[in-house]
Amino acid sequence: MTAEPLHRALGMTDDELEAVVDELGREPTHLELAMYSVMWSEHCSYKSSRSHLKRLPTEAPWVLVGPGEGAGVIDVGDGIAVAVRIESHNHPSAVEPYQGAATGVGGIIRDIFSMGARPIALMDPLRFGSLDDARTRYLFEGVVSGISGYGNAVGVPTIGGEAVFDECYHDNPLVNVFCLGVLPHERLVLARAEGVGNLAVLLGASTGRDGIGGASVLASAGFADADESKRPSVQVGDPFEEKKLIEACLELLDADLAIGVQDLGAAGLSCAASETAAKTGAGMDVDVARVAKREPGMTPVEVLTSESQERMLAIVTPDNLEAVLALCERWEVRATVVGRVTDNARFRVYDGLFDALGVPGVNPAPPHGDAAQDASSDREPLADVPIESLGDGPLYHRPLAPPNDLHDKQSDDPARELAARFSDGADCTVELLALLSSPNVADKTWISRQYDHQLFLNTVVGPGRDASVLRLQETAGRALALAVDGKARFCALDPRTGARLAVLEAARNVACSGARPLALVNCLNFGNPEHTEVMWQFSEVIDGMAEACTALGLPVIGGNVSFYNESRGADIDPTPVVGVIGLIDNLKTRPVGTALTSGDRIVVLGETRSELGGSEWATMHGLRNGVPPIADLDTARRLHELVAALVVEGVPSGIHDCADGGLAVTLCEMAIAGEIGFQVNIGGALSCFSESASRVVLSLAPDREQVVLDRAADAGVPASVIGKADGTRLTAEEAFDVSLTDATTAWRDAIPSLMAAVVAH
Repeated sequence: MTAEPLHRALGMTDDELEAVVDELGREPTHLELAMYSVMWSEHCSYKSSRSHLKRLPTEAPWVLVGPGEGAGVIDVGDGIAVAVRIESHNHPSAVEPYQGAATGVGGIIRDIFSMGARPIALMDPLRFGSLDDARTRYLFEGVVSGISGYGNAVGVPTIGGEAVFDECYHDNPLVNVFCLGVLPHERLVLARAEGVGNLAVLLGASTGRDGIGGASVLASAGFADADESKRPSVQVGDPFEEKKLIEACLELLDADLAIGVQDLGAAGLSCAASETAAKTGAGMDVDVARVAKREPGMTPVEVLTSESQERMLAIVTPDNLEAVLALCERWEVRATVVGRVTDNARFRVYDGLFDALGVPGVNPAPPHGDAAQDASSDREPLADVPIESLGDGPLYHRPLAPPNDLHDKQSDDPARELAARFSDGADCTVELLALLSSPNVADKTWISRQYDHQLFLNTVVGPGRDASVLRLQETAGRALALAVDGKARFCALDPRTGARLAVLEAARNVACSGARPLALVNCLNFGNPEHTEVMWQFSEVIDGMAEACTALGLPVIGGNVSFYNESRGADIDPTPVVGVIGLIDNLKTRPVGTALTSGDRIVVLGETRSELGGSEWATMHGLRNGVPPIADLDTARRLHELVAALVVEGVPSGIHDCADGGLAVTLCEMAIAGEIGFQVNIGGALSCFSESASRVVLSLAPDREQVVLDRAADAGVPASVIGKADGTRLTAEEAFDVSLTDATTAWRDAIPSLMAAVVAH
């Protein structure tokens, strides 16, 4: 049997190998080929997505750093900025859920403090298959444990997120992680290797074989869920090492001892060292003998491509080296000089050169079983390539086409079937209780209670609300509202509209906290880009997102693309997840909650239509076709502005975004929060469970009802009084009648009951 060519084993195509040969004018060495394979991987190079991402709006006066850096950064006033990043760790989490999720948290935290920001908040948008499945429960439990285990230990609170369960994620869960940090403007630093003779200092953990080809390879190909051979590619995290690294790096920057700092993430040292130099047109020499290794017998290929966690690369001047080493020693952080900046625009790798040339620093002690590396000034480079060629990578314009059955799916409106099953006046009590106990709708406290969301004492509103709210203690009363959302079922039916709806929902959630949206980050989770329908979905999502962001004045300041989310030949539904950051200029009191108040009038802002395509109710009945709700961008913008203003003025006593499960579920959630019943008239089953967009429910004192109706009319926002809050029953005329106790039990017990099967088995 003929052995597979090395470049194919490393995930490169024949054309990509030919491009490398053309670039070098010769055959690459093994190390060079390995570096190109990870740097040109889908995860690192964005080779299938770059041509589309440029259509997103990225600029605004308050944007300090946009896409392309470790994190996006925006100005929030009073000399303070916030850094924001969202990333995926999908494939590693499918292989080893605890470490896959934990190292996803660790990696994104490093992205934030590499910009000079102190990480102060995490959020966790998650996607899994059905919780009826034992393996899904194992993945779900492991991922949540990994996020809590790392985040709690490193000292960064997880203040919100979302969890969605759908069969399309059965073999390919999505673990997206969002992080936010705060920094003074003067501490902002970019990953730049400037100044010939300056030194690249590797900070943090030693380098091992864990994680070799981890994010770069696992996220750049499909795989079978039972592929044990990929288990070693999942990194192993150490949150206590990360905590020391955070403090050491921030002190380095405060002391002005580092020119630039870069996280060692996907593709490891080969990426961090080459990228920092390429951004300035400089070159970089690296000596693998200077890298502290934790395992014997490690080859230069393994050292350069390892994705071992808790490592940073700092660029420092020779004059500052002694101070840097002393600072790191005080924090008990390993620091070794592994590279130097040159002026030749080449990336060269040696083994045993620096000691002979007198480059500051010394070779660390070798791991047990290895002999000490001798030094020689005559060493030939193990790799010598144009530094920009590693980061450029190929650019693909992959063919795209809509699915062949798209028209048939969109024409199959579930409203027809549901209207036949549930005519006007039909009792929907059983349907409502079933929706409340659906894991997508049900209480997510099983997740959030495992997270410490009060670290730093910044958290004003934590998990479980439309948006989380963080006090910015460094400012004069300002606060941030954060929300993450994704609408995959809508995107599966119409990806452009689905992307619009995801942006609108996240922005609407932020508005419900009284904030004005400032910026957006995205995590774009898709199937195999070599499938024409997947690339069509991706292109349509980009256009829909661009349209919504432009209409709302929301710049996209960063993001991540995760392709090859497929298993056994089946692609996941297109799942763009967005995080929106909003600013509250003066947080005088805690933002109003979602609870109904006894005696209040209940008002709905927005229009309810018979829109059930992709809805939770239709999906519960096995009806997955149709078209998603209308995404009217102008109406949404007017609604958001009205809602934020009302909240800031303290007009409503309760407020809640209307989303999954429709108006009936939203009202029940408000009743459960307020421990009070309601009597409303909202129409029949289709109106109860429609998921029409741009709707918000308000609980209002009777004397404020007319004020809101007048304000809504002035803003051009539909508004209607649907009933009042009181009693102990949840009643919708000719639709449902359920006790508050039964609704609360269905909603609160659903996920704990399903997860009890983990213990039982």
